[in-house]
Amino acid sequence: MADPARARKLAKRISQIVASAIEHDVKDPRLNSVTITDTKITADLHDATVYYTVLGETIDAKPDLAGAAAALESARGVLRSKVGQGTGVRYTPTLTFVADSIPEDAKRIEDLLEKAREADAEVARRATGARHAGDVDPYKAPREEVDDDEFAEGEHRA
Repeated sequence: MADPARARKLAKRISQIVASAIEHDVKDPRLNSVTITDTKITADLHDATVYYTVLGETIDAKPDLAGAAAALESARGVLRSKVGQGTGVRYTPTLTFVADSIPEDAKRIEDLLEKAREADAEVARRATGARHAGDVDPYKAPREEVDDDEFAEGEHRA
């Protein structure tokens, strides 16, 4: 089992090597819009999971996830060779590519925030011109304290 700090450094280095290789060495046009987001490596440093996203040409365009997955699968051997050359470790980890769900999660959160903003705007719109149902100040002023000396011995407090 490797040191966790060493595993983090190796995972970061693998991310850099794979991203650079996709950009410069692999000549597959399906990988032009692929971005490496993160890499996780097992404690024994034998298996690495590389997370990626595929960006669309425009905001409304759907990215080609299947094409990118197929291109990464076909370039797996070349990318593993590059990782072996770039890291210098005794055993080059196997690479597994997983599509990252960050863009979909971010879109879902943005949609929820937009709904919350619309609900807040509706509450603010309804609140304009509204009046209090009771007194403006519903809290009663504190009662004045009465000294005990004011009461005669036979009188009782109410």
